[in-house]
Amino acid sequence: MEHELRFECQAGCTDCCTRPGFVYVNQADIDRAAAFVGISPDEFERRYIYRTRRKIRLRRPRRLYCYFLADGRCGIHAVKPVQCRTYPFWPELIESKREWRRQARVCPGIGKGPLVNIQMAKQSAQEIREGLPELYADK
Repeated sequence: MEHELRFECQAGCTDCCTRPGFVYVNQADIDRAAAFVGISPDEFERRYIYRTRRKIRLRRPRRLYCYFLADGRCGIHAVKPVQCRTYPFWPELIESKREWRRQARVCPGIGKGPLVNIQMAKQSAQEIREGLPELYADK
């Protein structure tokens, strides 16, 4: 289902980083973030990663949303995980007008700015499907 999408990140906004839920990652995300913060992927994993049988995610520190969110800024912005990098162009959001509108209630950038090129949005959706297939295997 194609529909008009408007989105523009709002200056200083980290609302998406403070929502309930988890940030799922893949090995490439871990490798990039580890190099960016100057530690080995193994050390990065010991400090910041939680694995289940099927999924890998960033740990959520107590009373914080993310180890890398500080002073309203992402400390690994240049190498953000695929889930963060592609938001809000996740398949479940761009493929449904209803879900896009629902997400607009928590994301102040949705509905702002110029029209988004639908092909770019679909490429982002495909990037997260490929980068985190365990999240989209049944969809």
